[in-house]
Amino acid sequence: MVRLETIVNKLNKEFNIKEYGKDPSFSRFIPHVYENIQFDWKSSFENEFIHLFNGLMIKGEENVGTIYLAVFPTDHVLERFISKGRSGDLLFMHHPLLMECGDPKGRWGKGFIPIKEKYIKQLKEKKLSVYTCHIPMDSHEQLGPNIAIAHELKVDVTDVKDDIQKNNFILYGTIETTNTDNLIATLKSIFDIPYVNFAGPKKHEIKKIAIVAGCGDIVDWMKDAEHNGADSYITGEIHCHIDNEYGRQKYREMKNFIPNTSMSLIAVSHSASEYLVHKTLMKEWFEKKFNIQTVLLPQEKWWL
Repeated sequence: MVRLETIVNKLNKEFNIKEYGKDPSFSRFIPHVYENIQFDWKSSFENEFIHLFNGLMIKGEENVGTIYLAVFPTDHVLERFISKGRSGDLLFMHHPLLMECGDPKGRWGKGFIPIKEKYIKQLKEKKLSVYTCHIPMDSHEQLGPNIAIAHELKVDVTDVKDDIQKNNFILYGTIETTNTDNLIATLKSIFDIPYVNFAGPKKHEIKKIAIVAGCGDIVDWMKDAEHNGADSYITGEIHCHIDNEYGRQKYREMKNFIPNTSMSLIAVSHSASEYLVHKTLMKEWFEKKFNIQTVLLPQEKWWL
């Protein structure tokens, strides 16, 4: 057993939670989705969390026996945590809300979705804890999702672009020379996904790559990558498949960009691109720092 306070303090310090201030993304999305359903989220989450939108979100018992790791609070992830977890156990996630990004071979997504009230109630009744870390994790030099991908691809990192306010984190580097088909096969194996979302030309030689975990479907970022000589742009999402006007506009912008790009654009899904860091770097970090059991909670479906 490890004291919850010990784990939280270590996480806060490692990710500089307080120094970052309000998370620029979830300080907007959390109030919006919960107020839309008239749920009193401020009284349900920890006081520091409702100001920073990172950190300890739900506080359970003081002694932690097992740490669970996931990306999004899908119903399936929460049900497994609530079912398996014992009083005091901690769920560490990248996101405090589910984001349905859509399936390039299936239905479009709904965007941000709040955690159901019944799950919040069950978490509290069972005295389980939830800690989430978004932008501070995205920008972390050793424990970020981009660097986790770079490790798996054996990338020689040459540059990292870090713009916190724009949530823009691009890693540049070189890999052993390959081609588009082989790179896709490698990525499918690393992320354990049935298919990628691909766009742009297939290239016979890929050496320089850009990595953007999560939503990399920003035309300006792709233009930057191309300007910096990237042969391939690897990300979570190429196309926004969110079923609203925002999603359709972003989809149109990307469709206009793709015919003119020289890069192979490869997406492995938002959730899979960020799950890798939990599976590798964060799992190892928790076990080394606290000598504690960890349990991975992969999503039931990577494209959703």
